Amino acid sequence: MQEVLSMLYLWLKAGHVIFVIFWMAGLFMLPRYFVYHQESEAGSAEELRWIDREAKLRKIILTPALIITWVLGIATATAMGAWGEGWLHAKLLFVLGLSGYHGWLVGYGKKLARGERPLTGKKLRLLNEVPGLAAAVIVILVVVKPF
Repeated sequence: MQEVLSMLYLWLKAGHVIFVIFWMAGLFMLPRYFVYHQESEAGSAEELRWIDREAKLRKIILTPALIITWVLGIATATAMGAWGEGWLHAKLLFVLGLSGYHGWLVGYGKKLARGERPLTGKKLRLLNEVPGLAAAVIVILVVVKPF
């Protein structure tokens, strides 16, 4: 029985890592799409293509990857009995932050689709660094387990 549980844990962890990669890829791509979208002429065919691309990225990659990442992450933490660990609590704080960032990106995409362009391309390029910084902290917390 212990061998089965060990294998289940490994499959949960592998799935979690795979879907984190998908989610992070989307979090890196979407703000870049927004930059290109904002640089297109308002009302143009190019802008319509960016609106379509952004919606597909959200619906096909980003949101499903977010959901599966959370489900597999919770299952993995449960399987390894890590709920009392300080590093996991800190990781969850950063993952909640990334989830909020994801939600903000979805909202910003809807604004762009309506023709609103509240941020500059430079600010969007800076915001594109958020997932990379969060990922670095999360990886350190999971691998090093500093507390």
